[in-house]
Order: sequence, then structure tokens, then C-alpha cells
Amino acid sequence: MTSLCSVFRDESKLDINYIPAELPHREREQRLLEEFFSFILQCPGRMTQRVILVGDVGTGKTALAQSFGADLTSQTKRKNLKFHYIHINCREFRGSLQPILHKIVTAFRSNYPARGYAADEILSTLMQVLDEEETTLIVTLDEFDSLIEKEGSDAVYKLTRIHETRQGKPQRLSFIFIMRDLKATEQLDDSTKSTLQRNIIRLERYGKPQLIDILNARVALAFRLGAVEEDVVDLVAELAYLETGNARFGIELLWRAGKYADASEFSHVRAECIRSAVSAILPTLRRSDLASLGFHEKLFLLAIARYFKENQEAYVQIGEAEKAYKVICEEYDESPKSHTQIWTYVQYLSKLGILKAEVVAAETRGRTNRLSLPSIPAFELEQEMQFSLQKEKGEP
Repeated sequence: MTSLCSVFRDESKLDINYIPAELPHREREQRLLEEFFSFILQCPGRMTQRVILVGDVGTGKTALAQSFGADLTSQTKRKNLKFHYIHINCREFRGSLQPILHKIVTAFRSNYPARGYAADEILSTLMQVLDEEETTLIVTLDEFDSLIEKEGSDAVYKLTRIHETRQGKPQRLSFIFIMRDLKATEQLDDSTKSTLQRNIIRLERYGKPQLIDILNARVALAFRLGAVEEDVVDLVAELAYLETGNARFGIELLWRAGKYADASEFSHVRAECIRSAVSAILPTLRRSDLASLGFHEKLFLLAIARYFKENQEAYVQIGEAEKAYKVICEEYDESPKSHTQIWTYVQYLSKLGILKAEVVAAETRGRTNRLSLPSIPAFELEQEMQFSLQKEKGEP
């Protein structure tokens, strides 16, 4: 339960199982699904369809299928057509066909025995039930790779050729198969593969601008107005983009960061909350990497850490970072290095994943570089750098 001063308005909108009414940047794929399955509205029972959704983690495959299923269910109800949509994650059943089919049947016959029947028998029962109900059914098999790996060609053949044994009867069962890639299909025999790979919809990785749109849409649903600023969304989008364009990762970061903000009784989600959240999910603070840095690289990182800790911002312009570095150099009685040398530090620290550097338009004219601390909380980095610098100078 969220408190009265929580940054959240409705944190359930960030839950992994929440399917928004609109899916930004998946309109084309939604239209393709609608076209492939348009016969269910126009001539149900006259044909069947099999579609594969392929894409990396976080590209919206599951959300797309579930959104399409919900929308088609609403349309068929308005037209008084009998239709069902069932979504099953094969990995939850360890890729075994028999329990998967049992789960489908129990959606219609809740008392159907869990044991005592082979997959063939359950599939036959399912078709009988669909005939009795005079309904059509789309089953989405998510993580379909796991079923192929566990059961091989035989199971896939049974699913995709079921209507060949029902000559003259209505074609009631269609499938959406969700996979990360098509590598698993390489182990199928040619006959099975040909029936499976007719219609493939590929979901490409989201770019950063697309991720910003997706995250802004969730922010509007889940957070209080003004609780998440533009720079914070930009930072989360950058991190999600680096994680193979994984929108799911970005949405989880937003939720975790909101929890950190509430725990600290902040009025809004700060960049430091994002860094703490990503550090908890992907701990990237490798002390061996930090220990191997040069003295001035550590001074520069200490300056960056201090800047973010004091300013609560998501980004710092390279010029401001250099000013902070010079202050740290005075503190440690060191002569600051040149701009060229500092830029060399930035490039190396970026390769290590400690900093993130990007070119942006300057406020007045031209372009400039800005830096972010993507995955290490500023206070942690400050502590590490102070401790390491003290050791190098021989201080207690």
C-alpha cells in the first residue's frame, strides 16, 4: 500500500502483467495480427491460422498478443460471435505438451482430470469441446522455444496439423507462437517447419526515442503529475536501450526507483533513485575496475560523484564536470589535467560502463558532450573513490 505522499498514483500500471490500452510503436504489428485473423470476424470456422511473433526480450511480444486477444474478444462479443483467447507460457509447464493442453481444456471443462490422458487424447477432447461449444479459439503459446526443445517435431506437428484429421468439420483452433528467435525451429523436420513458418511478425528492438514514448506513457498512468521529470525518463530510456532496447527493463526500473523515492520520502523520483534501482538489478560496481584506475581518473570520478550527489540531476555537461574536477584537484593538492586528457578519461570510463557520454545540442549553439552515471549510485561511487584515493596517498 502506497502512502499519502507517495510518488505513485497507481503503481499497478508498472506491473509486468499490466497490458495498456495502447502499445506505442507496435501499431503496425497490431494491424498485421488483425489482418491474419480477420476471418474470425468474417467467416469463423472456415479457416485456421498460425502466426509466429519473434523478438528479443522486452520488445512487447507478450503485451502485443494479449492486447490483440483482448481486443478481438471485445469485437466478437459485439458481433455475438463465440470466441475464446487463451495465453499460456510454455516455460511454466517446462515445455511439456500434455500439461499445456490440459490447461487449455480446463478453461472450458474445469473438472477435466489432470492425469490419465496422453497429449493426443487431450487434444482430441479439446476439439470435441470446441465443437460442442460451437466456438473458435486462438491459443498463444508464449516461450514456444521451450516446447520445441522439450518435445521436438512430433508435438509441433500434432498442433499444426490437427485440422487435417477433421475433414469436413469447422476449423476452430488457431495459434500464435511467441519466440525470441527462430533458432529452435532448426531442429524441426522440414515438413513440420513448413507448416509453422508461414506467417512471421518480427518485433525489432526499440530505439531510445521509442523507449522514451513508452516510458512517458507509463509515467502518466503510474505516477503523480510532476513526480518523474524529463531528464529522469531520458536516463531510464538510455539504460533500457543499452539493455537491448528492453522496454520491460525500463518499466521495472521506474517502479523500483519509485520505491526508493518513497522510502527516502522524496517528493519526486531523482536520478539517484534510478541509479540505486539499476545497481540493485544489475550490480555493475566492480571494485577491481575502480581500483585499477589512475589517480586522476579517480579524482575525475570523485568529482562526478560529488556533482550528482549535490545537484540531484541526471546529466552533467562536460564543462561543468571539468569545473568540479578542478575543485577536487585543489582539495587533493593536484594540478588538473588538460581538457584533452580529461576526454581520454571519459572515453575509457565509458568503455568500462562506469560513465555514459553522449553528444547533444548546446543551449546556445553547436553541440556539446554530456555525461551520466548510469548504474552506480553517486554516494557509493563517492565512498569508493575517497577510500581508494586515501589509500594511494597513504592517509589513514
